[in-house]
Amino acid sequence: MLNYNRKSFFMRGVNKVMLIGNLGKDPEILYLEGNIPVSKFPLATTETFKDKNGKLISQTEWHNIVLWRGLAELSQKYLHKSSLVYIEGRLKTRYWEDKEHHKKVATEIVADSLIMLDKRADSQIEEDHHVSPPDDEKSSDTGINESAE
Repeated sequence: MLNYNRKSFFMRGVNKVMLIGNLGKDPEILYLEGNIPVSKFPLATTETFKDKNGKLISQTEWHNIVLWRGLAELSQKYLHKSSLVYIEGRLKTRYWEDKEHHKKVATEIVADSLIMLDKRADSQIEEDHHVSPPDDEKSSDTGINESAE
């Protein structure tokens, strides 16, 4: 039996979301006061299962993703509609009234981690950030004719 003092025992909540999915459209980036970038895009996740008759059923859920600062700029530069990504973050629900005084609610995933899973994106990043090794580290057995350089 667990013995604890009720005043000192409490449980912290967990707000953690992990998704793998495809962008529904190109990221939209805005710059807020102080030139802080924020990017938003819809992300589709699809689950596939067999029903009781053995028929394959697919169900797609749409998630609103929000990226801040460096992740926002990264998304603008490398992501596009249909990009495959891994997102890790937390749920955030916003409440507001529109111009007609109707109450609105939006639940979003505020990402704190993003991994691009497209091979094209990986190779593009490597090309953009490629640094040639110094001449003394270049190997003569690479098949490159050094006299042509």
